[in-house]
Amino acid sequence: MGPARPGNRVLAPVIPARPAVSVGPVSISDEVRASAAAHRDLGPGYDVAVAEGLVERIGEEIDKRLRREPVPGRMGFGAVVLALGSMGMAIGATAAVLHPGSAPGQVSGGAAVLIALIWIVIGVVNVAYARYRQ
Repeated sequence: MGPARPGNRVLAPVIPARPAVSVGPVSISDEVRASAAAHRDLGPGYDVAVAEGLVERIGEEIDKRLRREPVPGRMGFGAVVLALGSMGMAIGATAAVLHPGSAPGQVSGGAAVLIALIWIVIGVVNVAYARYRQ
């Protein structure tokens, strides 16, 4: 053989690793016990590594528990707040256009167009939000 050069290539067989066997869900208390055992086995020189690993695993578990899949056919809290809030704003804007402080009574053509525009914009926002969430 000779010295390794950029043109020389050595091919080695690659043996694929077997997939890890799942043992089922692991509780946070099991994670803490395993980290404590690793800390005892490894000694004080590995404090930071053991703690970081534990914090990462607990963080993943918390993220998994907080992440909820939306239930089909059920509105989420954000959709309800948007729908009720936008309806309230549209009603308020309609009242402001209909009763600007002058003599109540007839609705002018411009006021009717403005009211229609308010409700169309509110409807478009709600439909766009509903489509985005699906």
